[in-house]
Amino acid sequence: MSFRITKVYTRQGDKGETRLGGGQVVPKESLRIRTYGVVDELNSAIGIVLAFEPVQPIAQKLTQVQHDLFTLGGDLCVLQEDKKELQMAGIEASHLTSLEKTIDKLNGQLPPLKEFILPGGSRVAAFLHQARCVCRRAETLLAELSQNEEVGAFVLPYLNRLSDLLFVMARYHNQASGITDVYWQKDD
Repeated sequence: MSFRITKVYTRQGDKGETRLGGGQVVPKESLRIRTYGVVDELNSAIGIVLAFEPVQPIAQKLTQVQHDLFTLGGDLCVLQEDKKELQMAGIEASHLTSLEKTIDKLNGQLPPLKEFILPGGSRVAAFLHQARCVCRRAETLLAELSQNEEVGAFVLPYLNRLSDLLFVMARYHNQASGITDVYWQKDD
């Protein structure tokens, strides 16, 4: 399926409704629309991380994640029953496997975590932690959506694993930058 954007505004949403990829009209405040709106926000948060030039292999992987998130947004924009007819690409097991391999590779280069850490350290790490929080918000909305509507089988696991990857990337970037993670100091 290919789209060609010829106009930025259509005026079709001026009354608080929008169309899904299959043509169904839904309120803009619907859970499905809010969910893929937060996925868009997550993609933007990752764009901010990339603007601060993270170390490799983080930058390369985040660029791929941005493409995956576009696929995931499309996955959510089209109801399951419309996907075959529209020949939609979706999040597959291979996307999940790719995240897990990267988590294992990066985490294997980090010291074991013995304490909770606070978001922070380098700017890149701080923004990775922020992206992780946005990812978790998208995941919780998606979990709620999946209780009421069918969603792709790998969409929820993808977001769950992505939040893990963003956490590991934050630690990895701090280490690569010579910055110590900020450890939580619990009250005695």
